[in-house]
Amino acid sequence: MNKSNNSIKAIANNTVKRIGRKLFLRLGQFFGNQSLVGNEPILDNSLFPFLDSFTDRWEEILEEAKEILKFREDIPAFQEISPDQKRISKEYNWRTFFLFGFGTKFPKSCEFAPITTSLLDNVPNLQSAWFSILAPGYHIPAHQGVSRGILRVHLGLIVPKEREKCRLRVKDIFKTWKPGEVFVFDDTYDHEVWNDTKEERVVLLFDFDRPMKKWGQIVNSGILKMMKHTSFIKIPKNNLQAFEKKMSEKISEKHLN
Repeated sequence: MNKSNNSIKAIANNTVKRIGRKLFLRLGQFFGNQSLVGNEPILDNSLFPFLDSFTDRWEEILEEAKEILKFREDIPAFQEISPDQKRISKEYNWRTFFLFGFGTKFPKSCEFAPITTSLLDNVPNLQSAWFSILAPGYHIPAHQGVSRGILRVHLGLIVPKEREKCRLRVKDIFKTWKPGEVFVFDDTYDHEVWNDTKEERVVLLFDFDRPMKKWGQIVNSGILKMMKHTSFIKIPKNNLQAFEKKMSEKISEKHLN
């Protein structure tokens, strides 16, 4: 009976995901037309004044990231948080320490990065934020984000010496990271990442709502609220809460010892 119920739930969840992805694809053009910042794969930093605080204080953010990295082995892989990422995140090659996820703040995790958190609190319509830790030699396969209503930021923190071998492709544009430099991109464009070095790469990654005209904002807000009731969001959110508790306990224990 349980197997039957689980199968029905799996079919229902997959159906919802397929419908959701098709809906977001159709909404992509609408959001593009509503955009107040253009629709290029890589966007101009000057359109987002709040980014200045991250570049001004990047070294403080780096120090917080380094403290978190002392507990690297306890930091979950991306697919452990979101099973939907299992195609692009294998084993422990891509670890993620979340501070915010799907519009929710995780206070216990934020305690380990108070300066970073204070800066993120000032990002308009922040959705998610995490330290993205990419292992040496790993390749994140080509993939696309779900909604053009969201934009993504990368702030370089720890970058391999052979910087040209650690790169991101967004559509036909290649970017490399530099410590303290930030860029914004639309992850609904096909993109992938290579770390063809023997060193780890760490960035602060965060997502926020694309600045749009009134109707774009209304539709985007409504869709995001609906998505929060689906397994696509519920499962990662529950996993994040569980990992937050586990991480907090482990780190507290290590500090005491």
